[in-house]
Order: sequence, then C-alpha cells, then structure tokens
Amino acid sequence: MQTRNVITAAVLCSSLLFSGCSFNSNDAQSTAKSEIGKPGSESVELKKEVEQYRKYVIEQSDAFVKATTEFVTAVKAGDLKKSQELYAPARMFYERIEPIAESFGDLDPNIDAREGDVDEKDWKGYHRIEKSLWVDKTTKGMETIADTLLSDSKLLRAKVETVEIDPSILLTGAVELLNEVSSTKVTGEEERYSRTDLYDFAANVEGAAKIFELLKPELQKKDADLAKTIESRFTALTTELSSYKKNGGYVLYDELKPEQTKKLSQAVDSLAEPLSNMGKKLGA
Repeated sequence: MQTRNVITAAVLCSSLLFSGCSFNSNDAQSTAKSEIGKPGSESVELKKEVEQYRKYVIEQSDAFVKATTEFVTAVKAGDLKKSQELYAPARMFYERIEPIAESFGDLDPNIDAREGDVDEKDWKGYHRIEKSLWVDKTTKGMETIADTLLSDSKLLRAKVETVEIDPSILLTGAVELLNEVSSTKVTGEEERYSRTDLYDFAANVEGAAKIFELLKPELQKKDADLAKTIESRFTALTTELSSYKKNGGYVLYDELKPEQTKKLSQAVDSLAEPLSNMGKKLGA
C-alpha cells in the first residue's frame, strides 16, 4: 500500500499506479465505471488475458469480502485471539489485486492506509485495527471502524465488477507488485504492529505470478528465453519464501535474520529485471 497522487478523473494511467504521493479525499471515485490503464495504449491486443485477469480480481474480491466479514465478526465479538489469527490471511486477498484495488480514489486508503499516510482523524481500515489488536491488545473501540471496513470491502467488490481494464495494466502490474514487496514488505514497514509482513509479501508475489501466467503464452511467442528466465526466477523466489512457512501461514518478520531478508530481497530484484522486460516485449 503506497500513497498516491490525486486522480483528477476516473481514468488512471497505469504508469501512475504506484507513484509516491499523498492521499486526497477529492480523488475521483464517484463514477459508476472506472478505467484502469492508459486509453489509446499501443499495447498488444490482450483481450482474452484482460478478461481472465478480471475474473481473477473478482474471485479475489469475493474472497476478500468473505474473509473481512469473518474478521469483523471476531472484532465486534471482542475475540482478540481470533481477530489476530484472521487478520493477515484476510489481507492477502487484497494484496494480490493491488494494481486494481489502489485505483479507486479514497477506497484504498480507507481500507489499507498505514499510520501517518493520512490525517489521524481519517485513519481507519485494517491497519488501524491492527494497531489496536497488537499494541493496545484489545478490540474495544474498533466496532465502528470494523463496520466501515466491511462496507468498504463490499464497495471494492462492486467496483471491480464494472472496471475497464486496459492491457497496459497487465504489462506493468506484475513488476509494480514486486516494487511493493521491495519497498514495504521485505523492509518490514507494512505490518509494523503485527509483524505479519511475509503474508503480504507472499500475496504480492502471487498476484504478480498470476499476471505472468496469463501473459506467458504471448511472451513465449516473442521471447521464449525471457519467459523461461522469468518462470525459473518466480520458482526460486517462491521456493525461498516457502521456507518461512509455519503452521499454515508465515513466520513473523521479527523472526527473520538480516541475511535472510537480504536473500529474499535479492530474489525479488533478480525477478524484477526480466519481469520488467516482459512489458517491453509485449508493449508495442
């Protein structure tokens, strides 16, 4: 989750999706139909791949609403332990679809803003509840915020149903998800209270891998060697990440040694370079 520029229209160029900037309540989100990607893009025709990606985003959004419902129920019931257990797995569905989720104006910060990303009075969503669960060790006072979070998750699901996805989002989305990993996940900045950063890390990688999976047939036509390189580096990264699985989830970030985080970072960087070349190969 990164802060973003004000979106002055319902059209969001893919090249701006992950630029560093500040949230603004005037971000356009009122139109019933948004467009992701750059209109008039010179990208190759990827209509089938775009529709497959839309289906994936909808599936993840459905799962996100379901998981958020369970999380909110636990919070409102005052069940601290269960709330903590449900927190990180629920967020993974959101992290997998960030190229789309981050485009809807205020909706993203409402769901995913970290402390300091927005004014204190406007801070809500998952990370606000995270702080209460791990720092204050209580669910008390989070009932209204939890209700709003659930409402926002349902609004996200409604929006992804009608969003127009330009092919350019697929050409940039995978590598930008890896940028998310290297900028906030592998550094331990995202989940500063729960220390569940590796869940987000894994979800971003899975989202990037899905995009590659969809584009791989076209890439193989253009550059089979590049496709093979990307695939092998995805395998290396996921294999490295899997070594930190524990009890169906992942170890806490604090359990990693400096050399382990360095190795993860290197695996991300090793994948990011060829993945960025995929967009160049298919983009014109």
